Amino acid sequence: MSAGRAPMHSIGGRILVVDDDPQIRRVMRTTLAANGYEVNTARSGEQALEEIRAEKYDLVLLDVNMPGMAGVEACRTLRASPMNYIGAIIMLTVRSAEADKVEALDAGADDYVTKPFSAPELLARIRAALRRTPGADAELPCLVLGKVEIDFASRQVRRPGREFRLTPKEFDLLRFLTTHPNKVIGHRELLQAVWGPDYGEELEYLRVFVNQLRKKIELDPSNPKYLLTEPWVGYRFALPG
Repeated sequence: MSAGRAPMHSIGGRILVVDDDPQIRRVMRTTLAANGYEVNTARSGEQALEEIRAEKYDLVLLDVNMPGMAGVEACRTLRASPMNYIGAIIMLTVRSAEADKVEALDAGADDYVTKPFSAPELLARIRAALRRTPGADAELPCLVLGKVEIDFASRQVRRPGREFRLTPKEFDLLRFLTTHPNKVIGHRELLQAVWGPDYGEELEYLRVFVNQLRKKIELDPSNPKYLLTEPWVGYRFALPG
């Protein structure tokens, strides 16, 4: 058992804090534990992978700039097979450029927080990452789109010769769109439905997640049949028949 691991008796959820700065790890552990979360820590991307192999976590707070395996690489590794971590990931970084946000989201992060941040801001982002869209736990049938099958119960997308797992926000976004078929959903409505009421301007989130979903559910992602862009407005899920 590593020095960062504590017995797991989750109240609000199990969180792994990954940062090479011991002071930041201590402060975040104290803050999160005081708000009902069960917290363990890791000092590197490599140690984070070991922790997640050994223990189930609901969310990982992952610093971008670390020696050795950096945060983006660790995030990409967590989302890739065979580990296939399907919990939430929030990236923490001093970088605020849109290109850096897109890189983190494209690696598989659910959200992105720029340092320095306040405890209330971080806690709000954690709640948003862990929240479920209304009705997300309802039993849903499989959705068949030609040669593609979306199994909401197992959060899997199956197509000839390939199988994908949906990350938490991919699942929430796809479920919201498919339960509002053939209707144009505006950017702000989508962001607030999936991420929460504090969101609305983060258009790069939608661009990245829609592109990720197209790679999974569209046989030709560059020429989508189902997940369609409505320029300057939002997105529409075209459900045949």
